[in-house]
Amino acid sequence: MNYKNANEILPTELVREIQKYLKGELLYIPNGESTRKKWGECSGIRKELLHRNQEIKRRYIDGHSFEQLSSDYALSVETVKKIVYTTKLAA
Repeated sequence: MNYKNANEILPTELVREIQKYLKGELLYIPNGESTRKKWGECSGIRKELLHRNQEIKRRYIDGHSFEQLSSDYALSVETVKKIVYTTKLAA
């Protein structure tokens, strides 16, 4: 995050109005909600988990048991069941 000088980017009247409330303090203005990224999009973990979950479902369809998948992926049996029953396979 970079700091910007309000005098350089905002109209003078707006700067004066903001100064009535802050008087030299720092002000953080967040991005709008529409530009906010979902969890895991920046780090790539979201994609990794989707890929892992699809792999788990494919292996289950191929005949692996919940217990075997649970052991292979270090997940609880209940988590593996949830993944198998809710994950959609990519075309």
